[in-house]
Amino acid sequence: MNFAFKELFSTNKSFIFTVMHNKLQNYISAQALPQVLNLLKHDNLTIKIKNERKTRHGDYMRLPNGKHQISINSNLNKHRFLITLIHEIAHFEAYNNYGRFIKPHGIEWKRTFQHIMLPFLNPEIFPNQLLPLLANHFKNPKASSDTDTHLALALKHFDEPNNNNYVFEVPLGQTFKLYNGKVFKMGHKRVKRYECVEIKTGKLYLFNPNAEVELVK
Repeated sequence: MNFAFKELFSTNKSFIFTVMHNKLQNYISAQALPQVLNLLKHDNLTIKIKNERKTRHGDYMRLPNGKHQISINSNLNKHRFLITLIHEIAHFEAYNNYGRFIKPHGIEWKRTFQHIMLPFLNPEIFPNQLLPLLANHFKNPKASSDTDTHLALALKHFDEPNNNNYVFEVPLGQTFKLYNGKVFKMGHKRVKRYECVEIKTGKLYLFNPNAEVELVK
């Protein structure tokens, strides 16, 4: 590598680092930012900040050109944003280390997620009330932190106020609606999920306890 090319390569890397820093600094804490940027030092990995998607907080994909892309919802509070970002980085690292035939949220991803997340679990980055819940969650991380009732409820306290409730907070027999306008009547709890009947069709659906809904008065 000649000097001119080496200098151009270094300049390009510095530019990418600056762009990434500027893109993320408004979404995660200043204390977490250096560690995150270090994890993102890959030429073939890009980060996209997207508008709210109701069905996911973020995602990871391998693009047809061989590069990799992570997208995160812009409306997440800084703690949920960081957890989601590390979740997706763990998918990228698990792919690099174990190949494309592993299960999306299998043991390889779980171990990678635990390893990458560990340095962030300190009071300089997360408030004290979240740390015990995070420590418990990362004993066996799930496909979504939303399935961890206690952690999801604690993280919600850092959101902008809204009129929504979690399904597990809805009284029996109460009607509620989803973001898409569909209206349901609250039913009984099964082992983990709640039976809810759609008012219009009479069909029975099972709801995750941490699904956010709006009560119908």
